[in-house]
Amino acid sequence: MTALDERAPARLGEPDMRGRVEELAGLRERVVEGPGAKSTAAQHAKGKLTARERIDLLFDKDSFTEIEPFRLHRARGFGLEDKRPYSDGVVTGWGEVNQRKVFVYAHDFRMFGGALGEAHAEKIHKLLDLAEATGAPVVGLCDGAGARIQEGVTALAGYGGIFQRNARMSGVVPQINVIMGPCAGGAAYSPALTDFVFMVRGTAQMFITGPDVVQAVTGAQVTHAELGGADVHASVSGVAAFAYDDEEECLAAVRDLLAYLPANNRELPPDESPGDFLSDPAGRRNDRLLDLVPADPSRAYDMREVIEEIVDHGDFMEVHAAWATNVICAFARLGGRVAGIVASQPASLAGVLDIDASTKAARFVQTCDAFNIPLLTLVDVPGFLPGVEQEHGGIIRHGAKLLYAYCNATVPRIQMILRKAYGGAYIVMDSRSIGADLSYAWPTNEIAVMGAEGAANVIFRREIAAAADPEAVRAERIAQYRRELMHPYHAAERGLVDDVVDPADTRRTLIRALEMLAAKHQPLPSRKHGNPPF
Repeated sequence: MTALDERAPARLGEPDMRGRVEELAGLRERVVEGPGAKSTAAQHAKGKLTARERIDLLFDKDSFTEIEPFRLHRARGFGLEDKRPYSDGVVTGWGEVNQRKVFVYAHDFRMFGGALGEAHAEKIHKLLDLAEATGAPVVGLCDGAGARIQEGVTALAGYGGIFQRNARMSGVVPQINVIMGPCAGGAAYSPALTDFVFMVRGTAQMFITGPDVVQAVTGAQVTHAELGGADVHASVSGVAAFAYDDEEECLAAVRDLLAYLPANNRELPPDESPGDFLSDPAGRRNDRLLDLVPADPSRAYDMREVIEEIVDHGDFMEVHAAWATNVICAFARLGGRVAGIVASQPASLAGVLDIDASTKAARFVQTCDAFNIPLLTLVDVPGFLPGVEQEHGGIIRHGAKLLYAYCNATVPRIQMILRKAYGGAYIVMDSRSIGADLSYAWPTNEIAVMGAEGAANVIFRREIAAAADPEAVRAERIAQYRRELMHPYHAAERGLVDDVVDPADTRRTLIRALEMLAAKHQPLPSRKHGNPPF
């Protein structure tokens, strides 16, 4: 009999405040301890922290407040009536991250394998409702075996309540899920409905049907990691926006991401105070860009180095860094202001837009617009990727997702064209014609329907074919097309580019533009919602 059990008869006698407080302290100690040292050791042996250890890493020191720690399930049958641990396998509450309020729910795998039952779900429902009502971000630390089978349909209904709240809160408060263990079956849909998914390599898995079912149905043999591990979802499926080697690094990254996001859709993202960025002045020249980006449009370079050069202190946080690498999506600050950056990546597929890149960028644009984060688009795009596979895969509708996202965005939008901007890809990458507030270009820009070589071959096809020296005529017509339609001031002369800027002045130009647009307000027409491409 535990010390707590020995005190139990005192509940039947006269009330004694000190005794009751002592009883409460003992009870709370049991809640925090959980199933005991053996279960904790087993969790650690898997390379995983406990739910409370994870919460301690996520929040500022001593800022976490728990709710419903004494919750017990009411289920009967299959032995559940004899196993009723406090908290029912999920820790819920709120605390501070960088001194800003954040809500959290954390599955405790030591209880029922983190499986969700009715009481477990109701705790999460309450937590989500509080986050929505108070306008604060939610972080879910996921480490659970799905629905609690012994509770049947009530467990499934519990998931439904979570999904409904995820959808209702979408675009209202930031929602982040961190996958730190199994997340299978219906449980995987909640992270998919949220804004950002983090995964930990080696311990996290997400899939609808596990390896055993896959083998039984298809005959294919696959491991948990091969089917739904962190690297698979970070580089192949695009489900995970971030993947990290251990839980400490992962939770530190969650804290970093929250520093870029507002608390809710009615607030602006947090600016740094002047003292935080004065060491990187707004007027800092970017002379390095003159050598970093080749004038020859066919030569590759790493756009990450361009971003590093122009943002505050060279710091930025890339989203989906390992998936659809031909486009970069990142959060950064310029002059202390948060901005979302969408950039072509010439170092990957020459920066061409394809199905995955379009989907990735569209999702990022929508997220930034939902949470009042200005958009900066760095353009060096040769077009959409041609090919039967892309066409049959729906490049038309996927490319339209990015077009729709930009057209629908009301946050400040700035386009900077570094070199190539060809065809429909130029339009889609936030051109003036679809609503960019300001469009700038470097003197190396080439804005055209297509490259000069392809254009000349189409326009002068007959002349070239009939010429005594076709190659000489082709070269002459290519030069003519460049001279008349692809010179760097052609778009500026027609008001489609607001200014042609010295690359070394890029940072200063962008910061001034962001300052001017800070108070932008552009309401959308009254409607229930749009109907974006699927």
